Parts: sequence; structure tokens; C-alpha cells
Amino acid sequence: MTEHYYSPQPTVAHQLQTFQQKLRGREFSFVTDAGVFSKKGIDFGSRLLIETVEVAREAKVLDVGCGYGPIGLAIAAEVDKGTVTMIDINERAVELARENARRNGLTNVRIMQSDTLDKVAGESFHCILTNPPIRAGKAIVHRIFEQAFEALMSSGQLWVVIQKKQGAPSALAKLESLFSKVDKISKDKGYWIIRCIKS
Repeated sequence: MTEHYYSPQPTVAHQLQTFQQKLRGREFSFVTDAGVFSKKGIDFGSRLLIETVEVAREAKVLDVGCGYGPIGLAIAAEVDKGTVTMIDINERAVELARENARRNGLTNVRIMQSDTLDKVAGESFHCILTNPPIRAGKAIVHRIFEQAFEALMSSGQLWVVIQKKQGAPSALAKLESLFSKVDKISKDKGYWIIRCIKS
């Protein structure tokens, strides 16, 4: 079977590289590796989500499918009175995210390996962010949406970035079946930023 970025334990040879990126007005340094999503730089969808999301400084945030950490760490720099939990099924991505938190001096983060939201079952959050693993299949993506709904506090928000040609309409329909308020906040280059509010 072909190995993907959502493999729990990538076996592809390491190819460590570093790059700098300005996110929400702050300079970040990231180390990436083979076997993780968007290893050569932050993908357009993730950058659009990072620049669009609105989150309170004291929020308890969850980043689902964190990869090497750009979304969760960019937000952790702003929620200086809150916390960001970052989860990914990919063991290599989790280690990279931990290293990137250290590189950028961010201590209000908790990073762990988890299949969808299983490791944070029973916890609740003000805000959940995800660039879902579309290639993992619709069942996995919909499971993330369902678990996110359960994990949000009342009035909590789920922010999703998804490409229109990679299933955005069906994702939107699934989200509308779960949440009472679902809005397309931004559309750019075929990517949708969707915000869902739990009533």
C-alpha cells in the first residue's frame, strides 16, 4: 500500500529542511521532513485558514491534523492567555511540531499523536481548526467533523479549510447537518474557509 502523510509511522527516508514564514505578522521558523503534509512550505489552504481565523486570546484551541505545526503554532502565538492542543496521526509530524514549538519559543501548546480526536475524547474547546486529510477519505473527514462537534463548548467554533474540487460541497452538507450556523467566510483560489458555530 502506498504511504501517505496520514500514515501513523512514515518509513520514507528523512529529508529534513527548514524555512522561514511570516504568519499573522510574526516570523516563524519551521523544520519539515519527508513523509509529512506540504513538506516544502505551508500550503495555500493552511495559510488562508491561518490568516482568516478569529480567536480570543484566552481561548482553548484544538488543531486537528496539525502536521509539522504551522496552523496551531501561528495561533498559539496569539492566544497568549489560552492554550493550543495539536494532534496528528502521523508520528513524524508530531515530533516535528514539538520541535517547531521549541524553535519558536511557544510553551502554551500540547502536541500528541491521535487518530482523529480519539486522544482528546471528553475534553472541550472554544475553537477547533482543521485542514482535514481529504485523501484519507470522506469517512475519516466526516468523523473529524462529528468528533469536533462533540468536543466544542456551547457557542464554540469549528474552522475548516477545504478545496472546492476536493469535496467542499459534500463537506459543507455534512457540516450543515451537524451545526445550526455554517458560513463560508472566505473563498480564494478554489479554497473555502468554513466557520461553524455550535449553538
